[in-house]
This record gives sequence, structure tokens and C-alpha cells, in this order.
Amino acid sequence: MGNTDSVVVQKRLARFRPDERPVIDGVFDRLHGTGSSVSSGKTGKILSLDMLKMSMGKMASESMIKRVFQGIHSVDPGVPLPSGGGVSREQLVIFLADILRGTAEERAPLVLAMAEEAKATAAATEQIRGLVEDLVSAAIQTLIYRGHLRAWQPDRMGDGPQGARLLAEQLTSELKFSDKNMCDIPCLEDWLFRIPAMAMFLELLIGEGLGIGLPSRPPPTLLPQCRYAPWSDLHCLLHLPLLMFLSPQLPAGYSAPWRLLFSTNLHGESFTRLVGNCKGQGPTVLLIKDTKGHIFGGFASQSWEVKPQFQGDSRCFLFSVFPFMRVFTCTGYNNHYMYLNQGQQTMPNGLGMGGQHGYFGLWLDSDFGHGHSRARPRCTTYGSYQLSGEEDFKVDTLEVWGVGQPREEQEQDENKKSILDADPEVQAIMEMTGKTLHSQGLREPEEDEG
Repeated sequence: MGNTDSVVVQKRLARFRPDERPVIDGVFDRLHGTGSSVSSGKTGKILSLDMLKMSMGKMASESMIKRVFQGIHSVDPGVPLPSGGGVSREQLVIFLADILRGTAEERAPLVLAMAEEAKATAAATEQIRGLVEDLVSAAIQTLIYRGHLRAWQPDRMGDGPQGARLLAEQLTSELKFSDKNMCDIPCLEDWLFRIPAMAMFLELLIGEGLGIGLPSRPPPTLLPQCRYAPWSDLHCLLHLPLLMFLSPQLPAGYSAPWRLLFSTNLHGESFTRLVGNCKGQGPTVLLIKDTKGHIFGGFASQSWEVKPQFQGDSRCFLFSVFPFMRVFTCTGYNNHYMYLNQGQQTMPNGLGMGGQHGYFGLWLDSDFGHGHSRARPRCTTYGSYQLSGEEDFKVDTLEVWGVGQPREEQEQDENKKSILDADPEVQAIMEMTGKTLHSQGLREPEEDEG
């Protein structure tokens, strides 16, 4: 900690492991290009906006970099500041500690400073939304530049810039304003505490943008792993902001890689093909674009099974993507979570989620290409409004992604576990076999999920 005399800075540095403190304390000199021998506090060195642009220019827009500079400049380090309009080492260290290891209370003033050009006590909705849109776009740009895409291919996916705007609007819709659509420090503290995505976006941008590698805390993972998609033939509805929005909504434990099960672009407009590709495949995400441009869908927490009864559980939900990103979870009114039927004369044939027969929150008719979203005024199961552009809609594009373990794989794993639990001798033999293979260099390496 010897490069600064500020007690505030020393307390901030104490949040990091001893081997990480020189990394944080050395960022200033590295950005300045002066080497570790120069001390800002004693020589009057400052960090300029142009120096930040040199480091972050490939991962963030100029407006976002300017916001970061404003955030650093707003820090009160508790010691006299050098003249010149730049930021000092002490300000940078405190900013880094509060972004990477801080609380919602410590991050809130920084977020306000990044949203407002001048120091202020509150910011309007539009200013916060502008910051969040810049931040989401920068997070996406950072993932692409650093190669943290986890096998997704943005050039074969949906409209990312539009998605960034939609995600920014969704995140700011969670703000609880104090007065007249103005958000003050307590409002921001509450929001940052409830919405962990903001801290993750900031941590990713600042950590990667300034080249800060901390062994105890790798960059946050914002995307699920993609296990399979025929990218050479596919242009999918999913985009990175939508993945960043949907992935945290899935129940705990749903961390399996995503894999494409069905797409009208690849498999055609066939309800039989849709059922065949999705039946027994574990939890899924259904995504629909109608001919009016609305994009919406649902999460099915269990494998789809063809039967004339409702299925699923309360972990299911519906969601809207365009014109607004929203999630609609179960109300508890009924258990009409999922429905899939085919080839019967007495019951409706199609795929549905929520509501009741004839009035589903989301319905795809077995006469492929047609569906409805009826909510008068809301879907009884999920509380969703009308998701489609018109109540009775026509399908433009439909995709289904597997997001959990297929039923057969799950049953195989359960059988293996039951055998091991029931027979200690088998477990001992398998462990011994594994050790022998490993010692002979024959064990296959574990799959890298990126």
C-alpha cells in the first residue's frame, strides 16, 4: 500500500487479498504508462480521459468511457487533489474498490455520477436509462472483444443494439422513484441491491476494460454455455442481451448448456416435427416472433409430454421480448402451466402455457403457424398481458432451446448414482479404475465449457 498516504485508500485496498493489492494499486501507473516508480500523490500526476480511452476504447463507446471518468472524478479521497482536471491515484483506487468489492451503498453515488455530467443529488429516468444502455452495450462489446461468448455467435443471432435498448428499459423499470420520476441516492441503493445485473455489468467492464486480473474473482459469467446450434445454417431470434436477460430468470440449478431443438428456419413449419424434437428433452425455452414483429415465449420447467392434461410446475413462466422485456411468473391461481396434445378429437390439439382451453396465455395450434395470446385482462396462471401483436396471431419464426438435462441423460445419471450408493464395492472398483486410467494417461480430459 506504500504508494499513497490516504487512510481511505488503505481501507479500500484491505478488501483485496495481499497478492491482489499491488494489482489494484498499480493500475494508475500502468494506465499512465509511467511504471510503478512514480507516485501520483507526491508528484501531482493525474489520469486523463484520453488515457482511459486508450485502455477501454475497444470495449466501450466514447460516451461510456466518459461516464466512467466522471464516476472516478466524483470520488472524494479525503486528501488534496492535484490540479489539472484529471483524476488522482487515490480516486482511481477507491473507485476500483467500490466497483469490484463495494456495496450497493458505495456504488450508488458512482452510478449517479456516471448518469449525470455534474454532481447532483438525483437523476431523471432518461438519464439512468441512458447510462444503463451504454453499460449494457459496453458489456456486450467486452464479451465479444475478450472472446467470452461461450460458443454463441452474435453475427448469426438477433438484433443486439435493439436488445440492449430493451434490456436497459427493463432494468430501469425496476427503479422505485422517490419523487416525480427522479432517482436519488436511496432509490439507487435499493435498485442496485435488488438488481445484481448492474454490479455484474460494471465489474465486467471495469475489470476487463482496465485489464485487472484478480485470481480470487474471475470475470462474471453473463451468458449460458451454448452446447449445440448449427450456426452455418441458422440465424436465430436469440441475441446476447436476451440471453443476459433470460438466463438469470431460470430457477437455480438450471445451468446446463443451451442447445437448439427446433427452429422453423431449419425444420420447417411442422407441428409433428416440433413435438418430436422437444418431447422428453428436459426443460426448454420457447421463443416466438409473430408477423406483427412481437417476440415472446415461455420457459417450461419439465419435459414436454403429449397428453390431454396440464403438466409442469410453478417454476414455469411466460415472457415478452419485444416491444418490452418482461417476465411473468406464476400467480398461484391455478396449475395450468404447460399443455401439449396431438391427434385427439375431444380435446384441443396444440401447445399451450397458462390460462385455460381457448384462452391460453400462449397457444400454438397443431395447425402450425397459428396461435393466440388471450389475456382479459391478464392470464390467470401467469398474470401476463397479451404477448402477441394481435390476440390471434400468425407465426413468423419459432425456436425451442433445451436448457436442462434431457430426460434420458438424467435417468442414466440417476441410475449410476443409485448403483454407486447401493454397492460400495462397485464404487471402489470404479474409483480404482479411474485412478489407474489417470496414472496411465488414458482418462479423457473433461469438456471445456468455455
